Amino acid sequence: MGTYSIILTCRNSEKDIQQAIISLINQDTKPEYIIVVDDGSKDKTPTMLKEFQAKNDNLYVITNPDLGYDIGRVVANWNKALRLSKELDLKPTDYHMISTDDTQYEKDYAGTIMKYMDLDPSIAIASGNYDKFDYAMPHGAGRFIRNSFFFSFHGYYPEKMGYESVILYTAFQNRLKFRVIPEARFLHTRELGSGHHFYEFGASMRTLGYHPLFALGRFVKYFSSGRPIGRLGAIHMLYHYLSYKPKQEGYDSMHDAEIRKDIRMAQAKRKTLYRIKESLIKAYTY
Repeated sequence: MGTYSIILTCRNSEKDIQQAIISLINQDTKPEYIIVVDDGSKDKTPTMLKEFQAKNDNLYVITNPDLGYDIGRVVANWNKALRLSKELDLKPTDYHMISTDDTQYEKDYAGTIMKYMDLDPSIAIASGNYDKFDYAMPHGAGRFIRNSFFFSFHGYYPEKMGYESVILYTAFQNRLKFRVIPEARFLHTRELGSGHHFYEFGASMRTLGYHPLFALGRFVKYFSSGRPIGRLGAIHMLYHYLSYKPKQEGYDSMHDAEIRKDIRMAQAKRKTLYRIKESLIKAYTY
């Protein structure tokens, strides 16, 4: 079976971090190493991480200064973990897994994901599932990325909102697959998206160049089903898509024109826009 490493980010996580890490350490298929990035916690999280580190030789901790909460640092912290693995010359792995402080995984989670990815080298990205519904796109938490694909086309994550979508579209453009494996199960200990108004969900669709019909179709899907972000979340998402004003640089800036063009082309190839248009016309006529 393949090998994997784990990147876990956290901040002020004393209520959740212990069980999150234990569920990773206790996987039937063990990770080669775990890198935890603590983004300036002010509670007992740093102390708890030191205790874990003392007992686990393959657990590494990066501690950031407290600069306040900023969701934009998440992807920068992933890249810090990737750089640390190179600086320490840690063993190369077949996959890396993205985890969070509010997720817990069944013991066979990693093994179940890698079983599918090992058998089908065309799967670039895969995740498990946390509820009873079907999803086409891998979840952020619990996501496995094939390193041969990732380092060939990226090396590091783009430090702009929509970074996960860029990786998915790169896979799509190169005729690679992404999968959600329903029998690989995990738990969110905090409600998905709690505590924010889904600014990134909407604004990132603009930074990535999403076609307006595609954005509207996503809103209709989320609003009608109430998942994964709820009806109010869907409204916030659409509002931020329509009202977003891009910054000149940094996390809130537009992706390159070539990336935006490729994403619109990928949407067209999937015939998604045509289906959305037909569905909207049908709904309107009734």
